[in-house]
Amino acid sequence: MREHKPIIRHGAIVAMVLACLLAGPTAAEAVAPRPAGPVAKPASVTASTPAQARTYRQARAPGDGGDDGPFGFADTGLLDGLDLPYGLGGDEGAPSGGGPARVYRGYGFDTCRTPPLSTMRAWLRSKYRAVGVYYGGRARACSTQRHLNRKWVRSVHRMGWRILPIYVGSQSPCVRGKHLRNHRISTDDPWGQGAGEGWDAVRRAAALGFEPGSALYLDMEAYNAKRSRCADQTLDFIRAWDREVDDAGYLPGLYSSSESGIRHIERARREGYDDLPRAVWFARWQGKPAVRSEPVLDRDAWHPHGRIHQYSGSVREKHGGRRLAIDRNRLDGPVAVVG
Repeated sequence: MREHKPIIRHGAIVAMVLACLLAGPTAAEAVAPRPAGPVAKPASVTASTPAQARTYRQARAPGDGGDDGPFGFADTGLLDGLDLPYGLGGDEGAPSGGGPARVYRGYGFDTCRTPPLSTMRAWLRSKYRAVGVYYGGRARACSTQRHLNRKWVRSVHRMGWRILPIYVGSQSPCVRGKHLRNHRISTDDPWGQGAGEGWDAVRRAAALGFEPGSALYLDMEAYNAKRSRCADQTLDFIRAWDREVDDAGYLPGLYSSSESGIRHIERARREGYDDLPRAVWFARWQGKPAVRSEPVLDRDAWHPHGRIHQYSGSVREKHGGRRLAIDRNRLDGPVAVVG
């Protein structure tokens, strides 16, 4: 297993980096990320075991209830200033990024095009208080996001919404969806490509006002993880993306289908790989949320506060007179930090 190099960060350095990022597209975009490559799987490893959760203070988001829910904790709420309890990609017990995570527990939705502010205001009548936005990546189905900007981010956050930034980058070489095959990972250098897209994910997140400590979710659509060469290349890409995001002070997360990407990343966790996501967002459309009982995950993997379940998809709902086509999600995981 690769030895982790210590990363020294302080306020001045983070401020300088963000200033460069917010300056817009410059020559910095063309700078190649760290040249370090993937590390071969160790010959003998044991599965990692998450530590116990740290103590935290709980702050209710506007409109959230406070009754105990089916998972043995209050159904909805914002957990602020929380150290995630798993040590994936860094020292166990704390993220190596820009500070403690902000975790939300409750219901959320994602939709292809970012809704206008009037719709987000109308949907405060719904049970949802988290929203997934597709903010970057070459494989986005809705690449034009007319409403998504810094003003929108600040405005919906002030309304009480928690944001899940989603980056749809290059897809697995053995991606199942035919419409995604023009956006496959290069088999020549998946690690380098993952690092480059990780940097792009950070740059775009900072430009929208997502601060260090924010979770950024890489969307890797369903692929054939049984093809070993393809699986290895996909894992290299994911790990490089994770490392770049983590080193910039953000929290890397992974969205994928339970039976492909999530099963694959859980196997990598058990085999002792580093540079893995700090949160997993799994799609299993079964009609009811099951954050804790996903069958492909060990019961204690990414628990607590590192899971999101997309339990229903491509449904239409209407709230406050505004209708949207959405995917439904149940969260116990990190969200964006907005100043």
